[in-house]
Amino acid sequence: MTTVAAEGPLAGLRVIDFTTIIAGPLCTRHLSDCGAEVIKVETAGGDHMRTTPPMRDGQSSYFGQLNAGKKSIVLDLKDAADHSRILSLIDTADIVVENYRPGVMRRLGLDYATLAARNPKLIYCAISGFGQSGPRAHEPAYAPMVHAGSGYDLAMMESQTEVNKPPKNGIFIADVLAASHAFGAIQTAIIGQLKHGKGCFVDVALMDCMINLLLIECQFAQFPQPEKRNFYGPSQAKDGFVIITPITQKNFEEMARAMGHEDWISDPRFATALARRDNWDALYEAMDSWTLQRSARECEDILVAAGVPCSRYRQVSEAIADPQSIYRGVMADVEDSAGTFQVSMAPYRFDNAVVKPRGPAPALGAHNSYFFGSQ
Repeated sequence: MTTVAAEGPLAGLRVIDFTTIIAGPLCTRHLSDCGAEVIKVETAGGDHMRTTPPMRDGQSSYFGQLNAGKKSIVLDLKDAADHSRILSLIDTADIVVENYRPGVMRRLGLDYATLAARNPKLIYCAISGFGQSGPRAHEPAYAPMVHAGSGYDLAMMESQTEVNKPPKNGIFIADVLAASHAFGAIQTAIIGQLKHGKGCFVDVALMDCMINLLLIECQFAQFPQPEKRNFYGPSQAKDGFVIITPITQKNFEEMARAMGHEDWISDPRFATALARRDNWDALYEAMDSWTLQRSARECEDILVAAGVPCSRYRQVSEAIADPQSIYRGVMADVEDSAGTFQVSMAPYRFDNAVVKPRGPAPALGAHNSYFFGSQ
């Protein structure tokens, strides 16, 4: 138990990481945080994220966010000697993760069929835009275009007012989703391997992940409804905005009392969920008449105290400094050659093990001598 607590629940597992950019590296950082040894295979030029801002003294903290705790080796996979070296490492591995375009690993002689013949217990996870087969499998894909192609961006536009084109989005949701689903699928494969004695191939597609996110939208796509959907949005306060989400009848009644409008509970426009849906704009006007007289913090304090889900709109810097975030330890210190910085922690906790970054962000090729000696 002490060993698990110190080293993490995946201690003893070895992962060969052929990933770049976001989805694959984030997946393998989860594995590393849980104690697995993750060996990141890079070309001489290094992962693209090594030069992505924010930069400090030549080091990217974005790269560190995605790759802290891993070991880095530099190999030319088209070189016979380096190819032999990586095969020898894979023979000792439990998991391989890659996010090249389908077909690349096969051309390199590092596809699942080839490696599983050498290592039958190997779990091999491939992350791609559209999956490993099918009419679009070989198309290039990054998160922003997957957002557009999945229906996500138009669904978001539908939820806005006075917007006549899809919104810009700098948050790469598809990558984070794919990383999380790949991480979960790998855990399932580990259980299957322990139960049945054989490894397997795991195929994760960013497009599938985004469509999977659109739960109610998938249903409305099949069964369009004559009524428009209602959306929760910002209410104007004196100094900013708050969002109030009185989803249940109890929430609504608590909100009405907290706002000094118990009469809303019997008002035929608002008395039931169906009535509120049909009078949504009137409800928001009534709510805004109360929030406009108060600061965002006052609104939040009053409504939360009454049991009503409510939050101010905050900057990320405010969210990570929140007392609850500090209590939960959502950020952790990591180092690279430029110094110390913080990265977000995995959003889960175990009662018998610590999940955390297992070391610094690795310098390019820093562990070649550790695995291969002097070459």
